Amino acid sequence: MSFFNPLLTIAGLCLFETICSIDNAIINAEVLGTMQERSRRWFLFWGLLFAVFFIRGVLPWVIVWAVVPGFGPVEALTATFSNDPSVVKAVESSAPVLLIGGGTFLVLLFFHWLLVEPKNYGLRFEPFFSRYDLWFNAGAALVLVVLVWLALQKSSMMAFSAVLGSCVFFITSGFKQNAEDQERRLMKKGLSDFSKIVYLEIIDATFSIDGVLGAFAFTLSVPLILLGNGLGAFIVRQLTVGNIDRIKKYRFLKNGAMYSIFGLGLIMIVDSFCVYVPQWVTPASTFIIVGYFFVKSIVYNTRET
Repeated sequence: MSFFNPLLTIAGLCLFETICSIDNAIINAEVLGTMQERSRRWFLFWGLLFAVFFIRGVLPWVIVWAVVPGFGPVEALTATFSNDPSVVKAVESSAPVLLIGGGTFLVLLFFHWLLVEPKNYGLRFEPFFSRYDLWFNAGAALVLVVLVWLALQKSSMMAFSAVLGSCVFFITSGFKQNAEDQERRLMKKGLSDFSKIVYLEIIDATFSIDGVLGAFAFTLSVPLILLGNGLGAFIVRQLTVGNIDRIKKYRFLKNGAMYSIFGLGLIMIVDSFCVYVPQWVTPASTFIIVGYFFVKSIVYNTRET
């Protein structure tokens, strides 16, 4: 079981990162189609190294540095790759602060998709919620108030982390909503390949925040996060090269990603209040949810043809 759990965790992280980055891959593929071959190769190689080793490597280290009291940047870097029991205990004792912030971010991300964003309806109740998109801000405020009130019963840092998670959501949401407009601008002639690469890297960094924060629902081990998310980022790059049209045919994959995000957010919030959740639950639920909507997409395509 000790050998099986890390493998299941890495597989779950890889799947989660891949599914969550589909929108990012679509934007990358369409903009890369307007660039010269040399620039495309540069982005697909060096952009992958930047995405994996900088964003998905540095961000978990910064998060550990921020949430573990008494850790400086060097101690946080050591802690992310250390098996020292005292270091592991320090990280685990600070986990509630990290988990409630990440959970708040993911829950708000799900409700924004459910209420506001255009989507292919995969479940019967989704059209009902789409009619109440104006209520998202009120609902987000209510969710935050409840989480902060509950967190204050435990510690002020947990309450602050919940507020910080909501702030990160609204900041990254603004970037993502602007991505479509910027994509149309980038598709026009006259812009240099360099400016397109810079913007694609910024968008990639923004989209990667979902995967990094959600990864802590799977494990607190940064090496496992780096390996699982790195494999997912590599798969996304491969999809960017030649399989985007094929992926678009699975119309309900985004639904699976968002329901998986909601589940991970709930697990992180529950876990932050010291309710034990077995390690295998997170990757297993991700496979089940994404698998259901993948099969649903196949059934839909079969009926259409």
